[in-house]
Amino acid sequence: MLNVAANHPNASTVGLVLPPAAGAGGSRLLVGATYTGYGSSFFPRNRSLEDHRFENTPEIAIRSLDARGDLAKLFTFDLNPSDDNILKIKQGAKEQHKLGFVSAFLHPPDPPPGAQPYAYLALNSEARAGDKESQARSLLARICLPHGAGSDAKKLTESYIQLGLQCAGGAGRGDLYSRLVSVFPARERLFAVFERPQGSPAARAAPAALCAFRFADVRAAIRAARTACFVEPAPDVVAVLDSVVQGTGPACERKRNIQLQPEQLDCGAAHLQHPLSILQPLKATPVFRAPGLTSVAVASVNNYTAVFLGTVNGRLLKINLNESMQVVSRRVVTVAYGEPVHHVMQFDPADSGYLYLMTSHQMARVKVAACNVHSTCGDCVGAADAYCGWCALETRCTLQQDCANSSQQHFWTSASEGPSRCPAMTVLPAEINVRQEYPSPQDCPRTLLSPLAPVPTGGSQNILVPLANAAFFQGAALECSFGLEEIFEAVWVNESIVRCDQVVLHTTQKSQVFPLSLQLKGQPARFLDSPEPMTVVVYNCAMGSPDCSQCLGREDLGQLCVWSDGCRLRGPLQPMPGTCPAPEIRAIEPLSGPLDGGTLLTIRGRNLGRRLSDVAHGVWIGGVACEPLPDRYTVSEEIVCVTGPAPGPLSDIVTVNASKEGKSRDRFSYVLPLVHSLEPPMGPKAGGTRITIHGNDLHVGSELQVLVNDTDPCTELMRTDTSITCTVPEGALPAPVPVCVRFERRGCVHGNLTFWYMQNPVITAISPRRSPVSGGRTITVAGERFHMVQNVSMAVHHIGREPTLCKVLNSTLITCPSPGALSNASAPVDFFINGRAYADEVAVTEELLDPEEAQRGSRFRLDYLPNPQFSTAKREKWIKHHPGEPLTLVIHKEQDSLGLQSHEYRVKIGQVSCDIQIVSDRIIHCSVNESLGATEGQLPITIQVGNFNQTIATLQLGGSETAIVVSIVICSVLLLLSVVALFIFCTKSRRAERYWQKTLLQMEEMESQIREEIRKGFAELQTDMTDLTKELNRSQGIPFLEYKHFVTRTFFPKCSSLYEERYVLPSQTNSQGSSQAQETHPLLGEWKIPESCRPNMEEGISLFSSLLNNKHFLIVFVHALEQQKDFAVRDRCSLASLLTIALHGKLEYYTSIMKELLVDLIDASAAKNPKLMLRRTESVVEKMLTNWMSICMYSCLRETVGEPFFLLLCAIKQQINKGSIDAITGKARYTLNEEWLLRENIEAKPRNLNVSFQGCGMDSLSVRAMDTDTLTQVKEKILEAFCKNVPYSQWPRAEDVDLEWFASSTQSYILRDLDDTSVVEDGRKKLNTLAHYKIPEGASLAMSLIDKKDNTLGRVKDLDTEKYFHLVLPTDELAEPKKSHRQSHRKKVLPEIYLTRLLSTKGTLQKFLDDLFKAILSIREDKPPLAVKYFFDFLEEQAEKRGISDPDTLHIWKTNSLPLRFWVNILKNPQFVFDIDKTDHIDACLSVIAQAFIDACSISDLQLGKDSPTNKLLYAKEIPEYRKIVQRYYKQIQDMTPLSEQEMNAHLAEESRKYQNEFNTNVAMAEIYKYAKRYRPQIMAALEANPTARRTQLQHKFEQVVALMEDNIYECYSEA
Repeated sequence: MLNVAANHPNASTVGLVLPPAAGAGGSRLLVGATYTGYGSSFFPRNRSLEDHRFENTPEIAIRSLDARGDLAKLFTFDLNPSDDNILKIKQGAKEQHKLGFVSAFLHPPDPPPGAQPYAYLALNSEARAGDKESQARSLLARICLPHGAGSDAKKLTESYIQLGLQCAGGAGRGDLYSRLVSVFPARERLFAVFERPQGSPAARAAPAALCAFRFADVRAAIRAARTACFVEPAPDVVAVLDSVVQGTGPACERKRNIQLQPEQLDCGAAHLQHPLSILQPLKATPVFRAPGLTSVAVASVNNYTAVFLGTVNGRLLKINLNESMQVVSRRVVTVAYGEPVHHVMQFDPADSGYLYLMTSHQMARVKVAACNVHSTCGDCVGAADAYCGWCALETRCTLQQDCANSSQQHFWTSASEGPSRCPAMTVLPAEINVRQEYPSPQDCPRTLLSPLAPVPTGGSQNILVPLANAAFFQGAALECSFGLEEIFEAVWVNESIVRCDQVVLHTTQKSQVFPLSLQLKGQPARFLDSPEPMTVVVYNCAMGSPDCSQCLGREDLGQLCVWSDGCRLRGPLQPMPGTCPAPEIRAIEPLSGPLDGGTLLTIRGRNLGRRLSDVAHGVWIGGVACEPLPDRYTVSEEIVCVTGPAPGPLSDIVTVNASKEGKSRDRFSYVLPLVHSLEPPMGPKAGGTRITIHGNDLHVGSELQVLVNDTDPCTELMRTDTSITCTVPEGALPAPVPVCVRFERRGCVHGNLTFWYMQNPVITAISPRRSPVSGGRTITVAGERFHMVQNVSMAVHHIGREPTLCKVLNSTLITCPSPGALSNASAPVDFFINGRAYADEVAVTEELLDPEEAQRGSRFRLDYLPNPQFSTAKREKWIKHHPGEPLTLVIHKEQDSLGLQSHEYRVKIGQVSCDIQIVSDRIIHCSVNESLGATEGQLPITIQVGNFNQTIATLQLGGSETAIVVSIVICSVLLLLSVVALFIFCTKSRRAERYWQKTLLQMEEMESQIREEIRKGFAELQTDMTDLTKELNRSQGIPFLEYKHFVTRTFFPKCSSLYEERYVLPSQTNSQGSSQAQETHPLLGEWKIPESCRPNMEEGISLFSSLLNNKHFLIVFVHALEQQKDFAVRDRCSLASLLTIALHGKLEYYTSIMKELLVDLIDASAAKNPKLMLRRTESVVEKMLTNWMSICMYSCLRETVGEPFFLLLCAIKQQINKGSIDAITGKARYTLNEEWLLRENIEAKPRNLNVSFQGCGMDSLSVRAMDTDTLTQVKEKILEAFCKNVPYSQWPRAEDVDLEWFASSTQSYILRDLDDTSVVEDGRKKLNTLAHYKIPEGASLAMSLIDKKDNTLGRVKDLDTEKYFHLVLPTDELAEPKKSHRQSHRKKVLPEIYLTRLLSTKGTLQKFLDDLFKAILSIREDKPPLAVKYFFDFLEEQAEKRGISDPDTLHIWKTNSLPLRFWVNILKNPQFVFDIDKTDHIDACLSVIAQAFIDACSISDLQLGKDSPTNKLLYAKEIPEYRKIVQRYYKQIQDMTPLSEQEMNAHLAEESRKYQNEFNTNVAMAEIYKYAKRYRPQIMAALEANPTARRTQLQHKFEQVVALMEDNIYECYSEA
């Protein structure tokens, strides 16, 4: 499996697509990735190494991007062998060389002809944890690339050289920026952002700096270093990187008579030491410093270098550098509030006017300049923005590409040209004397300005218009134009005057000005020139003059009006107007003023003079004059005057004298205002504090000022008689300042008021940080100095609705309801304290930010999530409730991430609150203790969270009084019926109780019998098993099969039995009378082929073996066979087992093949139903997995599980033999399987027999048998007693011996199952038993081997049930209708009553079963199951790669791969492990045990009922406990230390070595070849279609195998 990128969010990966060399193949990928494997800080504990990069994954590698039709080739190492193009740190040096990669780039990107680009890697060698002296080092590495058609591809390490980059100022070590953050290559320089080590407070970003390094200096340093290494060694200049696996040597050495060529100086060579590290760093001085820089991008524009710098708080800073690398301007753009800018930024390749950048949650396309903010050329050019210039024709500031013809001179002025190049207009001469006549060929005619008297509306009048220079123009037809459609005839009076005849103009306004101009008649668009246009004023006396003074006052404007019951036009014969009535004063404002005067007194009324001169000295306040203001005087209506100073407090009327005197009704008072105090006495220096000044007579005067610190005005003034309220401005420093109250801009009112500016409040945290989208959640704001906060509000950027008002709790806490939002998102939060936007003082003082930008910033964010959803417990919409009863509601809450607390919920039923008692993640319990009124039949149930309200149901209150009465009547009737029914029930229940008691006694008696039977049976079995254990310890032990027989029986279960039946022949009898079986399986013997065919076939098999050891061939081979429809499941299993035998000596290779095939299987299963994977064995890889588990688990099986498993088998056999067993049907009294239960109560009595075995060499033994046993069953028990320490394969068979009973000293009988004495019932012959022969207790019997078997009878279990029976007759009543009454009656007795025997047998065997399960599901510390751990980690890795997070799916995969695939197979087939006889009955019992094991490993709940099979019910009680053991076992496996590939390969190699040469692999190869020959065309087609196979010519090698084998194999096999 290829690991390309670092798989951890905090680890780094950089990549660079390298162009293909001339004449080479496709593109390649240079990858630098942080090591995240075992031992690194990124490696999680107790997890599989398969999920992570291992030590064999290099830090730097060049990988192929040309898959060449085979995706498996994608990302492989570029050259062969792979070490040529990788750089990998040695495992022991990884702690000292923790590489964090920043960027990879080519430079120059477009090299000139003959030059080559270099690949650069910018990286950090991180500081070692816990080492205070260790610091991060910034490095720049360079790698050469092939650049010609014939050039050789260099090894990566040959040209690799690195040097340090140091960005430091002149202030010593404290001004060192040691860690590289971001780089950007420009034409001649590499710009890089560095930061200092993190040691500053968390609230402030780490200081950072921008440095620039020249590429020419880099090249010079590299050439000097190679010279110092090979020509003139200098150990303090350069060193060989000995920490790299692929390095050449530990030190530089001088090469004799060497002359380094320029290419070798730049790129090294194979015969020179490599890779190299330059010891002295390349140094540069910071060009710019600012906190929190994260990224850099650079462009050279118009003789400037434009540098874009991203910051940690989501801003983009643009600085412009001149040719001396000095900052000439800067600008800040906000991209995303509070989101750090990613360290990689890139200009848009299609439009360089835009820059792409990324933040935490978005990608932005930002314009490189906002030129349109500059409105003039001076501002545009003076801003010194490299991108902006003045577009002269369009008169706007633009980018150069946005200005038409910008390439031409003077069309576009750049910032580098300076403001002096801005376009300007110069008038020559600089001054013009307007009185001087400038001669011209012909002066233009024009009108001259002539004052005209106002004209009354509707009056006819001739108007004379004087002209100049019109002599030559005299006589031309002219018209007088007075605006739209006001045209009158013009008549020439002489050469200099034109008269407009009979002009009549109308207006409905008080007066209207009409412009007068002369135009050519019939040509309205051509006018005479009018340098000073003439106008005619037309007035209407009837409009705009409501009183006499206004009417007569128009005379000063030349408007002849007269007052006569209104204002009218004065006729020519009317007399001059007389005087007007006395002034009428209707209001004065204000009513009081200070003694010093200066108050602007406004007097409103009628007839307040026709002109200002009428009242210039006629306004008085008592004896104090008030001087009218000319610019504020309105004829007749309003006088504004300035009051004079008064000698003391007084109050008097205001009089106005305009030929007649008018007096006011209100009095104006002179008073002395006083101030006493100010509150609050302090506030934040940010301003906004609302202060109140207390005093007396503060409402006086027309103008009030409150000055803070004598200069800054207090705004938003409001005042009453006793107080003044205003908002203080921002203060400069925390300090006390004086407060001055001034009236009418005179001196300050005495009071010595002082206001203290204090440090601003500070917000440190908000909690919680999540809110429903509806808002209203209480957000707690923590901080300091909140006692100065008068009002505070909370707003959300972008998505927020209206801001919300907050509440100050104390000096450190504020609570705010969260604003509503437009969508679900995360957004910055702003606070406004005392009306001022809150901003961190740190952010304001940062060098990076403009103050206005800082004011808008916020380091607090609020995550908006969907509103919570609620429902009733049963999701019903109507809930019935009877009034007067207590009500408890259970409310279901959908899962969310808001983390709401109990106090944040409000539940109401109508208007009544429901008291919340219990709140969990999903459930809310609330109760209502007060009575709900029944006036309303329905009440809504509403739950509220913040502003979100949801009605989840409606409470329907109980019925009315009529319903209650009806309910009582119904209850009474039901009660009466219940009494009658109770009487009848009691009568019958007495009778039933008596019957029940009788049945109960019977049940108790039966239970007692079962309990006693279990107790006795268990005691007897324990005694027998104790004796058996002692025998095992004394004898040769458990009869384990050898490994080779275990493998053949497991891999080829059906084939093994066929081989045994076909090839096993009885051999000569040994001293014990047993027959020795020969090794008969072909895989265990010689490869039997004629000698004439052997050379070619051995060569063909050898070549075929090498093909199978080629991973590509083997995988294609398996897939090709599996795609054939006639390749059956049996063929697949056979092929998998043959492959396992063939590759048994290379288990690590076999494991890798199995894993690749499993990955394909998982991909296919994941696309359908992943839970079904590995459920059956239907593919080659599934059988391969079974075989792999069998090999890896054999040691555990033999050393841990073998003994408890063998004891369980013996216990089952012992328990079955304690009761009757039907020899023909196999059914027994004691069993675990219902189908094999003898459902008849057949009494069996034990018989202890004294038996001697002739030729066995043993004394006679006492053998226990049952009187119902057939003679074959007795023989088997006798053989087991005599041969219990001998493997079963060496036992004589029951058919090979005779049993003779010595009834007396003179009489003896040969005992047989069938003879002439056999009884016949219902036409069937009954097998003879001990009871049939009436053999007594302690009888003497002799058993002897016979020379020739009598096969006339055959095996008992194969007898025809139509002719023979043992204990019970067949139960098919339809087949045999003629049954005796006794037998029919026996069948009608419930046979299920005997199912209790299953419990008896289960209870007896329980301890042995528990011991077996615990042995299987336990982990030995001295021998942990390494294969299980390795494979389970592999499954977890595959699930995680495919996004399968369901733990049930992983549990099923693990269960299908180990318990169900291996252990169940072993439990059902003990003959795979032991040399024993597995009878059909034991097989049936083991099936029940295996089913219990399967249920224990399952995760689905068992749905059991009365109709469930007893095989499921039998262990239903124990299954939950077994499941806990299984889960604990899986957890222990998961907690084991992960295995590396090397450790697992070593373990597999040890397993291969342990059992080497056990099998004949040539036989396996020959069998595999038969499949290859059978599907030869399909395999060839698959090899041709596979690019890798085609490139390595695997199809030709396969043809060679066929050529060697095809002509000989069939002939040779026929001869064999």
